Amino acid sequence: MHKHIACFALVVADYDDAIDFYVRKLGFALLEDTDMGEGKRWVLVAPGGAQTGASQTAILLARAVNDEQRAAIGRQTGGRVGFFLHTDDFARDHASMLAHGVRFLEEPRHEAYGIVAVFEDLHGNRWDLLEPAA
Repeated sequence: MHKHIACFALVVADYDDAIDFYVRKLGFALLEDTDMGEGKRWVLVAPGGAQTGASQTAILLARAVNDEQRAAIGRQTGGRVGFFLHTDDFARDHASMLAHGVRFLEEPRHEAYGIVAVFEDLHGNRWDLLEPAA
């Protein structure tokens, strides 16, 4: 049986601000934005080119609804890099992200596993932008 992680939830303060960040600044595709009633929405985003139903992991943008969830915004991995965005062209995506105001915490570096730089999402969660070594 083939298994894959379909999506994971990322707690955000506001749906529309999160959609703007992931779609406009990171170039992700908005796969779904369904009103669930009572202010709740099912919002899925994934790196550009993804399609609903494809075997690619998507992010479920989940708006915080209580104090415990609001406290987790931006600290969902305790300050560690917790998310890894792979690219086939680091220079292109790094330049685009900088042009769109994405905050990088370091200059790009070359490691044995590829070219990498840490950036923050709109709430401060840390991500690696990574072009894996060939």
